Amino acid sequence: MATTGTNPERVAARERVALVGGAALLAAGTILVGAILPAEYGVDPLGIGRRLGLTAIGDVQKQIASFEGNRSAAAGGAPIVAPQDRPYHQETVTFALGARESVEYKYRLAKGDALLYSWTTTAPVNYELHAEPDGAPAGYAESFEKRNGSAAAAGTLTAPFPGIHGWYWENPGDTPITVTLSAAGFYTMSHEFRKNAPTRTRMFQ
Repeated sequence: MATTGTNPERVAARERVALVGGAALLAAGTILVGAILPAEYGVDPLGIGRRLGLTAIGDVQKQIASFEGNRSAAAGGAPIVAPQDRPYHQETVTFALGARESVEYKYRLAKGDALLYSWTTTAPVNYELHAEPDGAPAGYAESFEKRNGSAAAAGTLTAPFPGIHGWYWENPGDTPITVTLSAAGFYTMSHEFRKNAPTRTRMFQ
């Protein structure tokens, strides 16, 4: 005949299962709070992770994430390698400027093209590094650098748009001077502008 009521063995088995399950959850929670949180996220509510050196792992991961984020922001999406279908060019040119005279010299660059340059003068000049975008209204120019009383400059210009990019030099003194420019890049032509003189254009193949 079947018995009624609760079987003591079944109750004991259920209690053991509940006890084991609770112990497993407790162990998992302890591992999460004491090990995973300090190591992965640098969160250490119990202080165990710091004593075990686990928070150092989280600190390193935060530093790596911060470094990668800053590096991506600094790169601004600019390509690391920009292949070209033509060789680069390099030249050194000189410009003689009389008292109060000026000259402009610009290279045609496509967007993203880099121009390496270095120039010197025999006496301080007023200068401006600027560009004229293709399609801009007549007389419009975007200035990148402008200084007075300088005798040398060097750097790299990456064209932010297609157009002509270069310098304006002015001799503010009463004696003649010479400007010497060395440049290298993937420019296709150059233009020399002087007041009351025709534009001089040079093509680069």
